[in-house]
Amino acid sequence: VDHDGASAVFLTSSVSLSDSGEGRYSEVAPMLPSGPGSGGEDGEEDEEDEDECDDDDDDEGQGLTAVRNMPKESLLAMVLQILVPFLLAGFGTVSAGMVLDIVQHWEAFKYVSEIFILVPALLGLKGNLEMTLASRLSTAVNVGKMDSPIEKWNLIIGNLALKQVQATVVGFLAAVAAVVLGWIPEGKFQMSHAVLLCSSSVATAFIASLLQGIIMVGVIVGSKKTGINPDNVATPIAASFGDLITLAILAWISQGLYNCLDSHSYVSSLVCAFFLCLTPVWIVVASKHPASRMLLYSGWEPVITAMLISSIGGLILDKTLSNPNLAGIVVYTPVINGIGGNLVAIQSSRFSTYLHFHSVPGEVPEEAKGCYYPCRTFCGSGANHRSAQVLLLLVVPGHLIFLYTIHLMKSGHTTLTPIFMAVYLAAALLQVLLLLCIADWMVHSMWRSGKDPDSFSIPYLTALGDLLGTALLALSFHFLWVIGDQDSDVGD
Repeated sequence: VDHDGASAVFLTSSVSLSDSGEGRYSEVAPMLPSGPGSGGEDGEEDEEDEDECDDDDDDEGQGLTAVRNMPKESLLAMVLQILVPFLLAGFGTVSAGMVLDIVQHWEAFKYVSEIFILVPALLGLKGNLEMTLASRLSTAVNVGKMDSPIEKWNLIIGNLALKQVQATVVGFLAAVAAVVLGWIPEGKFQMSHAVLLCSSSVATAFIASLLQGIIMVGVIVGSKKTGINPDNVATPIAASFGDLITLAILAWISQGLYNCLDSHSYVSSLVCAFFLCLTPVWIVVASKHPASRMLLYSGWEPVITAMLISSIGGLILDKTLSNPNLAGIVVYTPVINGIGGNLVAIQSSRFSTYLHFHSVPGEVPEEAKGCYYPCRTFCGSGANHRSAQVLLLLVVPGHLIFLYTIHLMKSGHTTLTPIFMAVYLAAALLQVLLLLCIADWMVHSMWRSGKDPDSFSIPYLTALGDLLGTALLALSFHFLWVIGDQDSDVGD
């Protein structure tokens, strides 16, 4: 490599890490700079690393060769590794749908309907934070950045602290968005309800993010020890219990705070203030690690934008549920949103790892150059083409299994008529098809512009999955109502 490209290649390839004890542990490109020398203190460190690389070009070349040997993976192994966590994640979303179907009749959800706007945004945190963490750590494992115990735990602690900061801030902003989106159509504003939304959202985001982050670290470390490719299993497992945990915590906290509104109205304010006051502590911890410190400043755009996109999906859900004839939609919303997000997150994580191995920031492989066309995603014999084909083929059988599970559990208010299943499966297939095409275009565009897709793409993609899933499902239920598939088949 030439000297001008040494910084980017050094970060991408993970050749070495300051083994001299200075404590400079860097994750594999949390957000790759578009050129050398960017980033203040990190830029200075990169210049030192460039000098080290120039002093020993032969060692660097050997390191690059070793790192770029991407692990081989058979088609059968890929399918099995994807299928098991996909089913596990699917049953998690089914459970979340059943919980949402029950809690929609609770007093807090009936009288503070803006909570439904919070649901996609908070459930989307798994895409904003947990799946992004899983994708970053999966890439780090595959390129050897977690071989050293010290390096591994510095990377894990920094990322967990960063995630708690982001969860608290995004939870607060999601509540503000829910208040605004709920106020604009109705023209009504109640301060007590606004405080309840903020407290419920911040507390839920903080607690759920902490629990899921710990689970995620265990999955990544366990995958490394057992020789499983974490790109295939980490992101769906991140979502397997994420929806259920988040929704259960949101329902429990919001109902508890709603019960306190009359007798102890100050409780909501205290809860919100407590979790917000913990934020500086997590900022201090995250800032001690260069990789997470970089994302403290640069990692907000995708998570906040994704939260706003998911909130629009929540507004669609809230307005659809306001029509009692379409109340049956609620049990299927987490399922279609969760499965679409899980599948596209797997593909995005695999794309990102492939780019880290086979190209430098700012440059994409030959097959990804030129104008994008949808056939590029599915037509071909490469590993990413095969995974896109497998993921798309999983949609229909997967949803059939989950629909039948909901039917067996006697949950929801819909009957599995042939026309209902045909319309539902068409919506689910269209959602995943669009998401996989968008993922191909988005990941390569971000890599070309010098942004790390591990940190940027999954929040956008899962949020788009929430928006597309909710919108297509709402259109499907409206269509079913119009053509006469009504009453117990669609209505409450």
